[in-house]
Amino acid sequence: MKPRISVLTLGVTDLEKSVKFYQDGLGLSTDGIVGKEFEYGAVAFFDLQSGLRLALWPRKSIANDTKLPLENFSSLEFTIGHNVQDKNEVDKVMSLAEKAGAKIIKPASETFWGGYAGYFQDPDGHLWEIVYNPEFLPED
Repeated sequence: MKPRISVLTLGVTDLEKSVKFYQDGLGLSTDGIVGKEFEYGAVAFFDLQSGLRLALWPRKSIANDTKLPLENFSSLEFTIGHNVQDKNEVDKVMSLAEKAGAKIIKPASETFWGGYAGYFQDPDGHLWEIVYNPEFLPED
């Protein structure tokens, strides 16, 4: 398998609320909700970096499409890491997320491995780690 992940899909409870959080609160670019004409088709896509998109899709729709039962969600299933250029940017993104309605789980602080990071949860409980790692700087 070649590493060709192009979409990360988050299951959400309230699609419109989640779109507002990511678009208006965090400033991510989207064309809004598409596929409303289909019973389980409403979804929103956000452009991330080149060739990668974030999709928000109702959990009920994912359950319908996969035929898996809708089960309890755990925030500890995975985290989404957002790497930034410096410590100040970590603080800025954490503040932006909090103002948008995110729940701060762990305020930004020095890490045991020499970086600086904090965690927040989006309106559906998905964990985001905002991190400055001096050994793993993002390309601009």
